[in-house]
Amino acid sequence: MKKGKSTKMQVLVEVAALQPKIRQKEVADRVGVTPQAVSEYLKDLVTDGFVKFNKRGQYEVTKAGIELIIEWTNELNNYIRYVTEDIVGKVAVWTAIAEEDVGSGTSVGLRMRDGILYAFHSNSKAFGARGTTIGDARKGDDVGVEHLSGIIPMDRVHVTIAIVPRVQRGGSAAVDLEALRQIVDNKPVAVLGLEALVSVKKVGISPLIQFAAAEGVIEAAFRGLSTVVVAVDEAVPPLIAELMSRDISYESVDLSTGNQ
Repeated sequence: MKKGKSTKMQVLVEVAALQPKIRQKEVADRVGVTPQAVSEYLKDLVTDGFVKFNKRGQYEVTKAGIELIIEWTNELNNYIRYVTEDIVGKVAVWTAIAEEDVGSGTSVGLRMRDGILYAFHSNSKAFGARGTTIGDARKGDDVGVEHLSGIIPMDRVHVTIAIVPRVQRGGSAAVDLEALRQIVDNKPVAVLGLEALVSVKKVGISPLIQFAAAEGVIEAAFRGLSTVVVAVDEAVPPLIAELMSRDISYESVDLSTGNQ
């Protein structure tokens, strides 16, 4: 992918994340170009039909723009897979937890469970990912694994967004706590906003991710871990844009008692 196209796509993703109130300087800072360059990229994106400039003077990503982001993300995923399998996997040392005692130079299978990489004895070449240990390790210890090959199998990832109202609209007092309890039951939970934090605490849940929740949820997804994000309503649109840009499956549920 050419650098110019890559930068234009970054601008498109940031518009999706920040819309509708886009400050070109903020986009420029996040992408690493000048505001003048952002202005030119935006003109091109509008001309191409990927972004529209509405009557309120705000930029919005179109349906075609979202589809382009997904297509670009798939290209990146394929490139990352190539780098991981064909380049990095041959030279890098990965860290895993030993599921059983292993000796140095042991051929092991690798799998992801609850977002953590595990190594285990496996003689099956059909298993998705394999590597060789670089040291002795007891069960439960960390162990280095090199010469990775194949793809680490992971469960299909899904993010559930539980929407709670801002304090001006009732905050945690206006949340259907029983519905929230059912949604978060036995699942890793992230929170976006103090109203969300108070709501999950009311149902006796300690969030796994409290700060930089969007980044944490995406990192968890890349590790095969599905999560629940309890988010204040105004934080939901940029979160959805981030998930869509990375082709992560999601659903949203409004927990405001007024919407039940």
